[in-house]
Amino acid sequence: MEKNKDPGAWNPYLAGALAGLVSVGSVWFTGKYFGASTTFVRGAGYVEQMIDPARVKQLEYFVSTKPVIDWQWMFVVGILIGSFIAAISSGSFRIQAVPDMWQKRFGGGLVKRGLVAFVGGTIAMFGARLADG
Repeated sequence: MEKNKDPGAWNPYLAGALAGLVSVGSVWFTGKYFGASTTFVRGAGYVEQMIDPARVKQLEYFVSTKPVIDWQWMFVVGILIGSFIAAISSGSFRIQAVPDMWQKRFGGGLVKRGLVAFVGGTIAMFGARLADG
């Protein structure tokens, strides 16, 4: 197992434990689990609603679930902002199209990396939506 060479990075065990406490706190105080897959679907519906509101009203999913900006949407935005702050504060932030680990194993091809990332993301999102969340 490779040691974390970044002195500003969090210990992954501590970060995992804190994430678990946040999850438990979410259920304890609000009675709701947090997640991101529903937010992406609602976000797409929200954007489509701005373009063609009549079309969204015809979709069965959005009859019962209105595409709105809610606490889950803000949670996803918070993940984005929080991860950016964490990367900046640890000194590990950099813009990189192909990660070093990918380059070592598969080469620096941007198209191959993009295609695999898209397919993997699609499968993960499908599985999350299939599991209701």
